[in-house]
Amino acid sequence: MKRYPTTETVDAVIVGTGAGGAPMMAVLAEAGLSVVALEAGKWHAPATHTPDEEQAGDIYWLEERLSDGKNPQPFGGNNSGTGVGGSTLHYGAFMPRLDARDMTLHTETGQGRDWPIRYEALLPYLIKVEEDIGVSGPASYPWDPTRRYAFPPPQRNEAALAMMRGCQAIGLKSADGPVALITAKQGTREACVGCGACHQGCRNQAKSSADVTYIPRALAAGAEIRAECFAHDFKRDSQGRITGVIYRQGGKDVMQRCQRVILCAGAVETARLLLHTGLANRSDQVGRNYMAHVSTQVWGTVDHVTRPNKGYPSLAITEDMIRPKDADFVGGYLIQSLGMMPMTWATNVVRGRGYWGEKLTRYLRDYNYAIGLGAHGECLPSPDNRVILSNETGRAGMPKPLITLSYSCNEKALHRHAGLWMTRIAEAAGARDIWTSERSAHMMGTCRMGTDPDDAVVNAWGRSFDIENLWISDHSIFPSATCANPAAPIMALSLRAADKILGRAPLN
Repeated sequence: MKRYPTTETVDAVIVGTGAGGAPMMAVLAEAGLSVVALEAGKWHAPATHTPDEEQAGDIYWLEERLSDGKNPQPFGGNNSGTGVGGSTLHYGAFMPRLDARDMTLHTETGQGRDWPIRYEALLPYLIKVEEDIGVSGPASYPWDPTRRYAFPPPQRNEAALAMMRGCQAIGLKSADGPVALITAKQGTREACVGCGACHQGCRNQAKSSADVTYIPRALAAGAEIRAECFAHDFKRDSQGRITGVIYRQGGKDVMQRCQRVILCAGAVETARLLLHTGLANRSDQVGRNYMAHVSTQVWGTVDHVTRPNKGYPSLAITEDMIRPKDADFVGGYLIQSLGMMPMTWATNVVRGRGYWGEKLTRYLRDYNYAIGLGAHGECLPSPDNRVILSNETGRAGMPKPLITLSYSCNEKALHRHAGLWMTRIAEAAGARDIWTSERSAHMMGTCRMGTDPDDAVVNAWGRSFDIENLWISDHSIFPSATCANPAAPIMALSLRAADKILGRAPLN
């Protein structure tokens, strides 16, 4: 790996190496720019990943975050990652595309917020991401017959088979979903073997995480990654431009000089860093409009062995609920099948069903007969849902973030609707003892993009309105949550911003 002296003014410092940072790093380095990426976590060789849920905890962001509001979000596993590759190390790799209607929800309904870019402008980058990293999917996608995937889907597990059976019985379309994993060997990456441990890190590199896709390209092109380096301050010149990023490494502060900074640390950490340094907040929008998908789950028990820990966990999908006709809310949701590792499932049972003690252990004995379905639904932006700095000191002297999340009537109605329909699917699939779990997932918003500097933090390319050499490339810039998993649009926006930085004509 190439090394840059801290006294050299590099073309770009990228903070974060996950879904936002890795594509940016690769494209800028391949264009000949000098790039240094700072990553708060450590390197994880794929061979060191383990399916043991407890031992795999070091790929999750486990530094304390304080939760508040009527729907305080649990952090740690499945919400934020750490290490070179960021959250893609543990993400589920479910890769549905955005629905165009979700990007114009305000125009459609008068609620939510429109994106400042058109779907047609983002679509070429979504396709480029799928080509770059390797995504599997069905030969014919029911909701978009023109879509093509490079790899056939992995083998269906029992949860996927049950969901498809249930959907067919009640008249819903379903299919194998788009999944960011490869089902045939490609270079040093092996095909998916269906071990089911996607959330614990992929040992054979079948899952298309950043550490086995964009990051090798970036390093080959001359980018440098500094792991276990926590950015916490900036140096600026008399015109207000950022001239250096200050980070904590081994207990000491170091500064890397740079021409520009691209923040890719995620909805919580990007906002936390800007609030701590007091930058880019003329609009008073930094930290506001925090969003988390309504991620209702429904679980049931069937009479045959399902082994929920085996096979790709979330293969089956239906997009029939993106705009359900009987909705009493705006927006919509996706449904996917769910497999789950035993410790995660047990935790969900405690939270969702309230079981404890002997009742819990008795119920957990039926783990191998469980099937699950999960939704990801729209969360409307609200300025009261936000990230602020707490009065507790965290890493490198930065205050710990305090995240407030309270669902509105819209999210509550969507949760009820999703629970009802997923219960119908489970019943039609032959499940009994069905229960619903109210939960949230993913982190979005806090530095939204827009067209008005008094109402947004960055423009439609991710460039700060206040500081001309500061960019943001992560899901903090999402103006609305949409109902799709965020990884694909984060990567697509990153490629689009990189093109803008390089002065290239956008693909659309």
